[in-house]
Amino acid sequence: MKRILLSVSTLLLAAMMLVSCSKNSPKDVATTWLNGFYHMDYEAAKKVSTEDTKNLLSQLQQLSGMVPDSSKKELKKITVNVKDVKEEGDKATATYTTSDNAAKDQQLKLVKQGDKWLVQFSKSDTMGGADGGDQQPGGADSTGTGGAPGDANMADTTKH
Repeated sequence: MKRILLSVSTLLLAAMMLVSCSKNSPKDVATTWLNGFYHMDYEAAKKVSTEDTKNLLSQLQQLSGMVPDSSKKELKKITVNVKDVKEEGDKATATYTTSDNAAKDQQLKLVKQGDKWLVQFSKSDTMGGADGGDQQPGGADSTGTGGAPGDANMADTTKH
């Protein structure tokens, strides 16, 4: 009986350790954030965001109420592929593609605060700032926040 109790206790302890250990590599954080962002699950994205990024996501969350349900369903079909992450001290850049624009590499900035990697995203990133600024700001909505990371075409995607 003691062996069974010890085995069960060991399994419970191991399960609790696995659940409590969240993945916090730059790639895992970027994947979580990008999926939340593209699928309009802003609460999920906020969990791995800096304070400034959380504020921006809150603004986008308020605007998301105006997006038709049919467009939201289409956005949930987008898949994200984080291809590469380059770390430089307490900063990292994730290079990724999305299924709706697979030919274009995009970038997302991350910073390490304490022992956690967090996404650092700003309004300028919605207008192409993350990938060199070669994009036009035409995809941004009236608040200037309606774009995808490094891509000014997010607003176009929501018009389906």
